Amino acid sequence: YAKNMAKRTSLLVDMPAVPGAHASLRRMSREVQLLLKDAIDAFIQRDADLARDVIRRDHDIDQMYNALFREFLTFMMEDPRNITPCMHLHFIAKNTERMGDHVTAIAEQVVYLVTGERPDENRPKGDTTSTNVAAGVDKKG
Repeated sequence: YAKNMAKRTSLLVDMPAVPGAHASLRRMSREVQLLLKDAIDAFIQRDADLARDVIRRDHDIDQMYNALFREFLTFMMEDPRNITPCMHLHFIAKNTERMGDHVTAIAEQVVYLVTGERPDENRPKGDTTSTNVAAGVDKKG
């Protein structure tokens, strides 16, 4: 993911800035970093409660991604010149969201390691962008 993000970032340098996108991506990235720190701490400390908290907080990352996706669509519809930078930013956001999913998988393994119980295998996925766009739905949250 990092390699893809770095390539896209180097391309974005020469493109017009998308208002608010950088702050939102920075916030989302910080949250994923905190999730990773907490997942590692949960593993080291054998803390199932902290691991469960990581699993719950992944939903926040998903919501941030969904909000960014809607913002990018709006910017692209407002001005076609925004399409290329917004698509690059969208894929950076998607890669960040996927990192959060992988961190959540680590937390799920910690819960199993500590308790012997498998977390809910049918955990709902918060990324609804592909299904909502395909269905023509504008669903917030």
